[in-house]
Amino acid sequence: MKASGTFLYFAYGSNLLSARLKARTPSARAAGRAVLPRFDLRWHKIGADDTGKCDVVFTDRPGDFVHGVAYLIRRAELKHLDFVEELDTGYYACNVPILLGGRRRLARTYRAIPTDPDLKPLDWYKRLVVHGAREHGLPDEYIARLARTRAIPDSDQSRRMRNLRIG
Repeated sequence: MKASGTFLYFAYGSNLLSARLKARTPSARAAGRAVLPRFDLRWHKIGADDTGKCDVVFTDRPGDFVHGVAYLIRRAELKHLDFVEELDTGYYACNVPILLGGRRRLARTYRAIPTDPDLKPLDWYKRLVVHGAREHGLPDEYIARLARTRAIPDSDQSRRMRNLRIG
């Protein structure tokens, strides 16, 4: 049940990690593991650092799905979440049908605008995604798939260390 003054958000990338999402939206509370059917996870979103970030791509194939976490977040924090997700330049916001607790629900998520299929994520970004998936007990085979993603080392050691402290 959605509390008044909140919205349901589907996290699938680095925002899976509670510490990262709570740094952005302090009211965020996990509502449970969720599945986004007929979508696939890609690492092709062009990040501000010109490396790959996560995105969900609609495939319409019944066997495709993205595991994630549904969070309840206060509406007052929506503007800040939109800002960090680079609304309308990095991602666009949309409502997607997720399965949460065996029930279909609509949740807000973000989908990439600029993409490049040749991009790779930075090592620390991939680590945030994998740690977030482990934190919430996503299926082992899904975590293994995330962990197999090729990543590149971040040459900016300051940024790398700052982000590794999160996860």
